[in-house]
Amino acid sequence: MKEPFESIKKGLCEALEFSKGNTRGAKTTLIDNKVDVRNVRKNTGMSQRDFALSFGISLGTLRHWERGDRKPKGPALVLLNLVKKEPNTILRLISD
Repeated sequence: MKEPFESIKKGLCEALEFSKGNTRGAKTTLIDNKVDVRNVRKNTGMSQRDFALSFGISLGTLRHWERGDRKPKGPALVLLNLVKKEPNTILRLISD
């Protein structure tokens, strides 16, 4: 029981240090939060309906994103960035 506690404690201490600006040794990933959803979809050659169905996004949400009424966040933003960078790879992976 002591090992899991020590691991969690270490992680919490590292998180606190990171929040104070001490990023030494920290691994960070920057996500583009200004992704052009319409352009990402068009680059796949898919219709709104097909894109939404393929990636588990509601059609209404996709339309809001494309119009700019709403912005994708969290896992959806990560997925869209992956599709933006490697559309063929992601499409191949989800179709297998």
